[in-house]
Amino acid sequence: MARRREHGQSPMSGERSAPPTPAQDAAAPAPGAASAAPGRGANEPGEHALWEDRTRVMLQPIAAPSILGLFGLAGATMMVGAWQAGWYGTAATPLILWPFVLLFGGLAQFLAGLWGYRARDGLATAMHCMWGAFWIAWGLLFGLVSIGAAPVALAPVLGTASQGFAFWFIALAVITGLGALAALGENIVLALLLACLAVGSGFTAAGFWTPSNWALDVGGWLFVATAVISLYAAAALMMENTYGRTILPTGKYRAGGNIPGGRGVRPLEYRHGEPGVKIGQ
Repeated sequence: MARRREHGQSPMSGERSAPPTPAQDAAAPAPGAASAAPGRGANEPGEHALWEDRTRVMLQPIAAPSILGLFGLAGATMMVGAWQAGWYGTAATPLILWPFVLLFGGLAQFLAGLWGYRARDGLATAMHCMWGAFWIAWGLLFGLVSIGAAPVALAPVLGTASQGFAFWFIALAVITGLGALAALGENIVLALLLACLAVGSGFTAAGFWTPSNWALDVGGWLFVATAVISLYAAAALMMENTYGRTILPTGKYRAGGNIPGGRGVRPLEYRHGEPGVKIGQ
């Protein structure tokens, strides 16, 4: 008659086996854990499984803020640059342009820079906030003159010296030039946009400092060129967002970002297609 085996007794013999030690219990993999990662112990769960089991991410997805910021920059630089180059208008034209420049080129772009901070895009934060603040100041200056709250003599006039106003563009040229160098690490179109904007600011500063009409004209042409590039870059971001793939290439270093129909972004995602987290836009 078979004897009932006691706890811990070996099924193949009548001898008792040693009970499992606490170290052996700790080494056993957790139920459902992934296979061990290379270089880890055979009984330890993989790094991805540890991350997935212990990490909880609260997401607040936002669209690419630079879509709004680049459209705001394009609108302001197009209108002011064309006027500065002498393509239209008179000395009183800024008194009509300032509300649009203040709100669309200034406030909207400044807000886009703040949202760029949430997207963890340091370059977009710096450039949009800086140029948004400039267009707000530009709009306030001509707005105060237009309502009589500031003397007309404070308003800069093309072809006359205004060294104080020239210093506005000196600061813009230096900081935007640094942004152009940083943008080389992102894509070629953005670097070209900021380089054109920086050089245009430099010529505009020289035009108001000397004064020099030809320098102001060149600065105005470069501002218009910046507006065209901004329209292209903003449209590329907007179409990538709506179509879910690259439509207009922007010269990204990732090959998929330059091929129509390719994907220039590979976000970190949970399985089953749940949204992930990425840096930048």
